[in-house]
Amino acid sequence: MEVSSWEKRKLGELTKRVTRKNINNESTLPLTISAQYGLIDQNIFFDKQVASKDVSSYFLIKNGEFAYNKSYSNGYPLGAIKRLDRYPNGVLSTLYIIFKPISVSSQFLVSYFDSTHWYKEVAKNAAEGARNHGLLNISPSDFFNMVQTIPNNFEEQNKVGIFFETLDNIIAVNQRTTIPIFPNQNSTLSLRFHPPSALN
Repeated sequence: MEVSSWEKRKLGELTKRVTRKNINNESTLPLTISAQYGLIDQNIFFDKQVASKDVSSYFLIKNGEFAYNKSYSNGYPLGAIKRLDRYPNGVLSTLYIIFKPISVSSQFLVSYFDSTHWYKEVAKNAAEGARNHGLLNISPSDFFNMVQTIPNNFEEQNKVGIFFETLDNIIAVNQRTTIPIFPNQNSTLSLRFHPPSALN
């Protein structure tokens, strides 16, 4: 079976930043990023309203778009990047960086950002001083300069993304049983997104 070659590409070449504001109050659903649930209703997650009542100045994110939360959270030392899957749209603080895929498989990005392979690039591009009020000090321009190693074939990207999504689902189901199939989930994460030559 022929294996497609992999190439290095900047995130800004593969995605487009989204900066649309919720000026017409198209959505009144404030979102937050949860490690377990992804982008989720803030009111449910915190059991109270944290966002301002007037969300017209917030970013409007639509289903299928990604958001980067630069805040540290448990298990996410450099923040978290998640795709909006649960709702048609929602609003996020302008502290988030929002983007959408334009020339890359969306499912590949989901699996890629669920790994830790992007940490090194973010850490490299973050300004010295590391954090400002708990937020990683990285500008949007530096964030989109992050380099990824990806298959140069869209179909292959999609297959990689679907493979790891399936694997994650198997692990999640297994974790609810008494007999572990994958005793160390991190061992599977270490295999992600290495070009085939790197695994030889």
